[in-house]
Amino acid sequence: MANKRSGGGLSPTQQAAKFLGVSVLAGAVLAGIALPAVGALGLAAKGSVDSFDEIPANLKRPPLSQRTTILDSKGGTIATVYSRDRTVVDLKDISPYMQKAIVAIEDARFYEHGAVDLKGILRALNENAQSGGVAQGASTLTQQYVKNVFVEEAGDDPTKVAQATQQTIGRKIRELKYAIQVEEKLGKKRILENYLNITFFGQQAYGVEAASRRYFSKSAKDLNLEEAALLAGIVQSPSRYDPINDETEAKRRRNVVLQRMADTGDISQEDADKAKEKPLGLNVSRPKNGCITAVKGAGFFCDYVERVFKSDPVFGKTKKDRQKIWNQGGLTIRTTLDPQAQKSVQASIKQHVKQSDDVATAATIVEPGTGKILAMGQSRPYGFGKSESAINLSVDKSMGGGAGYQPGSTFKPIVAAAAIEGGKPATQTYPSPYEMPYPSPVAQCNGQRYVNTKGEKLTNENKSEVGPYAMKEATAKSVNTYYVQLIADIGVCPVVQMAKKMGVERADGGALGQGPSIALGTQEMSPLTMANAYATFASRGTYCTPIAIESITQELGGEEKKPLDVPKSTCTRAMSEKTADTVNTILRGVVEDGTGQQAGLGSRPSAGKTGTTDSRYAAWFVGYTPNMSGAVWVGDPQHKRQMTNITIGGSYYDKVYGGEVPGPIWRDAMDGALAGKPAPDFNLINIPDQNTDKNKDKGKKGDDKGNGGATQTPLPSISIPPDFLGGVTSGGNNGGGNGRNGG
Repeated sequence: MANKRSGGGLSPTQQAAKFLGVSVLAGAVLAGIALPAVGALGLAAKGSVDSFDEIPANLKRPPLSQRTTILDSKGGTIATVYSRDRTVVDLKDISPYMQKAIVAIEDARFYEHGAVDLKGILRALNENAQSGGVAQGASTLTQQYVKNVFVEEAGDDPTKVAQATQQTIGRKIRELKYAIQVEEKLGKKRILENYLNITFFGQQAYGVEAASRRYFSKSAKDLNLEEAALLAGIVQSPSRYDPINDETEAKRRRNVVLQRMADTGDISQEDADKAKEKPLGLNVSRPKNGCITAVKGAGFFCDYVERVFKSDPVFGKTKKDRQKIWNQGGLTIRTTLDPQAQKSVQASIKQHVKQSDDVATAATIVEPGTGKILAMGQSRPYGFGKSESAINLSVDKSMGGGAGYQPGSTFKPIVAAAAIEGGKPATQTYPSPYEMPYPSPVAQCNGQRYVNTKGEKLTNENKSEVGPYAMKEATAKSVNTYYVQLIADIGVCPVVQMAKKMGVERADGGALGQGPSIALGTQEMSPLTMANAYATFASRGTYCTPIAIESITQELGGEEKKPLDVPKSTCTRAMSEKTADTVNTILRGVVEDGTGQQAGLGSRPSAGKTGTTDSRYAAWFVGYTPNMSGAVWVGDPQHKRQMTNITIGGSYYDKVYGGEVPGPIWRDAMDGALAGKPAPDFNLINIPDQNTDKNKDKGKKGDDKGNGGATQTPLPSISIPPDFLGGVTSGGNNGGGNGRNGG
């Protein structure tokens, strides 16, 4: 080893020795980074050794990143997610063979030396000098542990990882000082335990427990001699000694470990020789990471839970803070997902819609009064292959969904609630012709008025739908012209305000439009939004924000755990109980004798509303019982395939209606989800029947005021043309919205 540079002065190694006060430490640094000569890499000690005394005395030991387990409400595992697959275990839960094997091959004198192995340094220097290159390093197991801590702390930041592993004298000196501190504070057994938990074993496995399960599908405490030797041998070079990709090289390395164990007296030579003859005995478990591995079709719900964690300030002030906690893992997340409801939703979806169909379906169930999301599924599984999707069709765009889908007539009950809350009786009657112009002018929230300057018209679904109608019958038959007259009467603003109180918002995050066509469900929304909005009716007027997480426990190391705060549902009164009871009574009629009869739950009380959008790009059924509320959407996520002359789930439809395809999906999903649960009834009210049949006959003739025989005062400022009642013209996408959104 040269004492001086060619130009004179102390070499970098001697500078290190001067600062450390121990000449052999220079050799330790040199051997530890396995360099035959410092000058060969141009390493300089200045700027690193000079600041040796400024290195913090206490090594910061970050919690090890571990896998996170996501559970359903009953404690069943939905999925495991991790940035690094690791399960921290105590030393007592690691096979004695494994403990001996790693010490034998990585640091045979581990229990005899301190943080620095002087004999090992001299041996390494001698071997390297004789070979003229790098034959041995001399880092102790403690030093290796310290380096792994630096790498762990760097996370997935490539710059920080490079800094943590750079081959410089300054880093090695820093590593040595920390190693001394670790030896003093932790002791040998704790260092060995930490080392076995932090070390990378290849194949995405960090720590011996994950490695044991990856290669042998068993716990680390059950490893036998040859299995332990194989894992111990991988550590030096996980890619080179990967037993899955190169069994020959892995077996050669395993046998080196076995012989080393015999040489150190950990096992007999006879046992080593027998073990060497055995095959690798792999029983590989493939990595199961992420929501793509979720059971019971809960991949999208799993994804939603992850997005909630990363977006909610309760888990950290900034996005970076939340991401750091998520990546660190070690979380046990108990969610609101009800396994019975989830199983039923997926079974119903599978029965009614095929994965390969031109259209898809998405369904969500929530619990009224709590906001708990009980089930979430769709016909195209979570994934990236053919007929799969990574877009959660049940939620808003900001939470991994698409731009949403027009809910059609399922929006009408919100209009009804706004009107009733504002004082309109459920017996309110309007002429409700088959075709009419959009009413004009209509008051908006900003004090302005919508004016139908182009004379745009709308129609009902069927030409036979000619009023007059009262609210209950108009809702059961999903009469478009009734509802635009109602919104013209009360104005758009009460409807927008009621929607806001019920948590109804556009899936793309935009503001709700304020034209009368809002009554026909022309604003794109998600199934979760609609299911949770209808839960407001089910809970007699109380709206609760949706939640997916019940509790979270974070592992801090060993058996120490702590609970984390989680988002809570905020419940507020959106409408009076009387208003909700009135809407519930009206919507019961939809499933009893209206457009939603195919969605009925038999003797169990239920209510709901169908929805079919213009040109049949989407069809809905949103319904509820007092204890569950669910929404089902069917359509083309790309908004290209109209649902006419179409085969869905093996059945042909010339036209798809909300009660015909989504209705039965909802029925079967809810039937299974509610099995064995109480069947409470609604608080129904008496809504007097308006004898509109006679008025309809009268209305066809009209009266001298041209109001079509309405039983109540006709709306002011609505211009009614001579052919207002029963006139037949083509409907379409008019009035800033759909002209024929029906049931």
